[in-house]
Amino acid sequence: MMNRIYKKIDNGERITKKEAIELLEKGDFLKLGELANKIRFKKHPEKTVTFILDTNINYTNICYVGCMFCAFYRNRNDKDAYTLGIEQMRIKIKDAEKKGIETALIQGGLNPAIPYKYYLEMVRKLSKSSVHIHAFSPPEIDLMAKISKKSIKEVLIDLKNAGLTTIPGGGAEILAENVRKRISPKKIDTDRWLEIMKEAHNLNIRTTATMMFGHVETKKDIVEHLIRLRELQDETHGFSAFIAWDFKKENNELGKRIERSVTGIDYLRIVAISRIILDNFDNIQASWASQGKDVGEIALHFGANDMGSMLVEENVMRQAGFRAESTIEDIAYVIKKAGFQPALRSTEYKIVKYL
Repeated sequence: MMNRIYKKIDNGERITKKEAIELLEKGDFLKLGELANKIRFKKHPEKTVTFILDTNINYTNICYVGCMFCAFYRNRNDKDAYTLGIEQMRIKIKDAEKKGIETALIQGGLNPAIPYKYYLEMVRKLSKSSVHIHAFSPPEIDLMAKISKKSIKEVLIDLKNAGLTTIPGGGAEILAENVRKRISPKKIDTDRWLEIMKEAHNLNIRTTATMMFGHVETKKDIVEHLIRLRELQDETHGFSAFIAWDFKKENNELGKRIERSVTGIDYLRIVAISRIILDNFDNIQASWASQGKDVGEIALHFGANDMGSMLVEENVMRQAGFRAESTIEDIAYVIKKAGFQPALRSTEYKIVKYL
């Protein structure tokens, strides 16, 4: 059975959901890496590995959803709860601009007290800088629709008219309802997440797609997540990249309830299976900031063609007890050590500069 699946992948044929589950459950680790690497070089024959210099600005930590896996959110009456003013954010963007940062990833908690006009003003004012504004995951856009009493399409048109051209893939976690009901029951469901992404793609707003694994999900749930992404990509071709990271246990409710931990081997297997299943995605990221530089380096031989983000400012994983720091020189060195040519890129995966 496995040899037939291997041969199918080697021939460039698409595997089915059933075959993908079989592959993830029983596939040989090194064989998965070999097959994923072959697909990577078919899509990117050049030996270039990209990464981006960016920063992560969280405009509020107030969130009514209270996901079990999140160490970042606060209730509105907590002493350390905050919502940044537009001018505060503009100062952060100006600082990023001075540092030569390419992109600001802007996301926040789901705070229903924030008026709709705040989001539009934020995009209008911040997008005037040279820093690309990559903002608002599907749950945030869903909240904007509720607050404004507009459709998702109308909200996205408003945001686009204000200057937004790309959206991050946050809030996906695992796109399987049995998992979402256990770890984030108040968050939008799978169909709504996909609907919002589809509307964005139809308006020529490019997005990424993400997956957070290593908690209560099964291998079948992981495959379900990847297949749903593949199906939408077949329809819209609007996803620019896929990024997977593992759940961090510290300082959150879910971490107290599970003993499971994700090893480097587990992570590399996910990178490889993602490249194999997501045959219509151009870019797969190696999240060095999630597993560390050594595992990130190996992931470049397991199907990944991008080393992800520098994240000059990062708050969510730090609140969960994990902080990985680096410099452009460090990441470039890791890429060269892996046998590749490092290059800085834009949010749209255009080469900015070879290093």
